[in-house]
Amino acid sequence: MTHVVGVDLGGTKTAAGVVSELGEVLMSETIPTLNRDGGEAILDATAALIAGLVERAADAGVTVSGVGIGSAGVIDSSSGAVVSATDAIHGWAGTELVSGLSTRLSLPLSAVRAVNDVHAHALGEAWLGAAAGSSSSLMVAFGTGVGGSFVLNGEPVLGHRFVGGHVGHFASPLAVFDDIPLSCVCGGSGHVEAVASGPAIYESYLRFGGSSREAADTRGVFALAASGTHDGGAAATSSRAVALRAVGLGAAAAGQAVGGLINILDPGTVVISGGLADAGDLWWKPMETALRQELLAPLAEVPVLRATLGNTAAIVGAAKLVL
Repeated sequence: MTHVVGVDLGGTKTAAGVVSELGEVLMSETIPTLNRDGGEAILDATAALIAGLVERAADAGVTVSGVGIGSAGVIDSSSGAVVSATDAIHGWAGTELVSGLSTRLSLPLSAVRAVNDVHAHALGEAWLGAAAGSSSSLMVAFGTGVGGSFVLNGEPVLGHRFVGGHVGHFASPLAVFDDIPLSCVCGGSGHVEAVASGPAIYESYLRFGGSSREAADTRGVFALAASGTHDGGAAATSSRAVALRAVGLGAAAAGQAVGGLINILDPGTVVISGGLADAGDLWWKPMETALRQELLAPLAEVPVLRATLGNTAAIVGAAKLVL
């Protein structure tokens, strides 16, 4: 049976696992990403992580034949280079990801492949997760940012310049306050991510009059929104209403955006992932309501599912690149 290593290289941590051709993760390990130390240092640490897993696999009688990487940043999947990246990983843009790892691991270039981490995540869900068995699937992840991927016949659609999947960066009519478009982390304004990401929900809470003393972050906003008011009086009721308003706005913007994408792409299955998707019905119900209000009539019954693979999705999807 063929085995490969799948790698999920993110801005804060890098996880890797030995994956069989059936998608079983036999062993895995996680290290912090050296996100302030530059591309070469990250390649050194990642290669050491992979080499350790290869050695553990060999001790168990398993031979590893390749490596697939899902990495933060815009990844040129043909050359394996990082085209561009945010400051979350210092000096990552321009890194020769595939050739750097193949050299360090003494593997042929053909045995190492890389794509963006969200594409790897979507590929994992399409292969073995919520969209398994579907010939086309749209996955959108809502968390610290907003990203997505359209997987068609087992291949993520990357785009001509490998930028495909940046679904957080198109206009949302809800990304405004006092008639002024909200600033987006990409440098633009009025984008989906500026209203629908986790940090954006917290910013909405503060703009609506919420207090940082009552909710210090997005998790706190959700806790406040979910809290009862029977023992807190009018002030508690008002604070909860502000939190509910912020969560509801972010969820509605998320659903509206995904609904528009469904109208464009007509996927067989839709998968929603990320921290907000795991936040429960407080976010999910208004998100799905807004989503279905957007749909054209022939799309009314499209399945909209929570992701199921959790933290292993990108590892499995990255492995699938080379299996």
